[in-house]
Amino acid sequence: MSSFDKSRLPSRHVSVGPERAPHRSYYYAMGLTEEDIAKPFVAVASAGNDSAPCNITLDAQAEVARAGVIAGGGMPRRFNTITVTDGIAMGHQGMKSSLVSREVIADSVELSVRGHCYDALVGFAGCDKSLPGMMMAMLRLNVPSIFVYGGSILPGRFEDRDVTVVDVFEAVGRHAAGACPLSEVHALEKVACPGAGACGGQFTANTMACVAEAIGLSLPNSNMAPAPYASREQIAHAAGAQVMELVERNLRPRDICTREAFENAARVVAATGGSTNAALHLPAMASEAGIALDLFDVAGFFRSTPYLADLKPGGNYVARDMHEAGGVYMLMKTMLAGGLLHGDCMTVTGRTLAENIDRVTWNPDQKVIREVSAPLSPTGGVVGLRGTLAPDGAIVKVAGMHRLLFEGPARVFDREEDAFAAVEARSIREGEVVVIRYEGPKGGPGMREMLSTTAAMYGLGMGEKVALVTDGRFSGATRGFCIGHVGPEAADGGPIALVEDGDPIRIDAEAGTIDLLVDPNVLADRRAAWEAPVNAYGSGALWRYSRTVGPARTGALTHPGAAAERHVYADI
Repeated sequence: MSSFDKSRLPSRHVSVGPERAPHRSYYYAMGLTEEDIAKPFVAVASAGNDSAPCNITLDAQAEVARAGVIAGGGMPRRFNTITVTDGIAMGHQGMKSSLVSREVIADSVELSVRGHCYDALVGFAGCDKSLPGMMMAMLRLNVPSIFVYGGSILPGRFEDRDVTVVDVFEAVGRHAAGACPLSEVHALEKVACPGAGACGGQFTANTMACVAEAIGLSLPNSNMAPAPYASREQIAHAAGAQVMELVERNLRPRDICTREAFENAARVVAATGGSTNAALHLPAMASEAGIALDLFDVAGFFRSTPYLADLKPGGNYVARDMHEAGGVYMLMKTMLAGGLLHGDCMTVTGRTLAENIDRVTWNPDQKVIREVSAPLSPTGGVVGLRGTLAPDGAIVKVAGMHRLLFEGPARVFDREEDAFAAVEARSIREGEVVVIRYEGPKGGPGMREMLSTTAAMYGLGMGEKVALVTDGRFSGATRGFCIGHVGPEAADGGPIALVEDGDPIRIDAEAGTIDLLVDPNVLADRRAAWEAPVNAYGSGALWRYSRTVGPARTGALTHPGAAAERHVYADI
């Protein structure tokens, strides 16, 4: 066991010297000894709760990590943060809380670590926004840190096939179309989610879990193991022990998460056909490290990366299958061999990405991950767009899509509920471009996901027969011609605020363009008459968020990030 010099660690401010006797009295009250108090204090942060299956094993895993910290010579200090679970918040006003929760998670972890002067951090998260929120806190604090994903859910079984929660959302649409009896919806909902873990496809949670490994903040091949697997305990213990090695070496998140590491992460998102939300979360994480990265940077990496992992919703497999095929590192092995990754990036193992990958043997018999020389498609599954409708960009997930060009008349809605009602009433016509606006970060507020609407459209058989354009977001589970993150958002007077029913819109995902085909003089007249709507939230967290949040292009940030910081917490 190593001995640690507390004179250079933040915890000295609450544990060393005669003036800290009152502080130490609290630690004695909790059963610590003098020897315990002399050790580095390691925060073990968990987003565990009873809100959804993605979070219910996190606290147990965090408890195992405590033992790892102790084995490594540290003193673990456990605390919890919140989550807002998208699958339950989806399709109603609760979804306005989702993206806001990312900032609350990052802020709450930061405040707990700052307030108690912890020296390192092991963070456990299981649901969409809690992953980037936890990693944002790590980069903001810049103490030695390891991120641990709680693991995915196992697929459900229905009529001899694997199913996920997306099948249930789409069954709602088929039921509205008269193509699925209510009894089938009821039977499906009972088996789609068989236990603990996050949604099993390459939706936002699994996408960001892959990001955590690719960017170097997680232990190799630790995140694709499903939540019920016994190996999750071994991973949690190993993370607790390894963070003490990072304390000894003073190896911090910003040493690991360089611009090259962010490029690696973006390419892994593209190679897995991952969630469009990565184009929101990667810039936000980069800002915490003082790295300028926006939607167009991320989209550029996407565009030059082949689609390699055959994962739902665009493909055929789920996270369990990816794990059994060899995990994220199996994918990165062929990517590194193909010149798509920076192998010299450092990781939490204390070794470089290339050194970690060198320990992996390629498995030619697995079916999930293609070699770079034989991709599913030559470019990544997520594409950035720009044009007269979205001067500040937009994004679309094209993995598994057959149609990349769409032109049609606009059908405009000023909130998601109205669009969903029109879908359920089957009043959306083939060839239309459904526009849902005032759902951006500021206008929503909170930039809601539209999975209920997109899944219902898919269930109606309209998935690629209509397009959907919004300044809000889409779930990583969304499929079909769905364009999100349109900027500037409607609440800021972006062109999307000026669209009227019948206006022609042209989307070319191959060329990367999205244009409103209306005479500029007509748009100028509309702009002169436009007035920003009054936000419905006049107080509380959503009001505060709407006052501080920035554009989706740079990550929907609520503070300036490391570029403006005057001191780093880890250096106090």
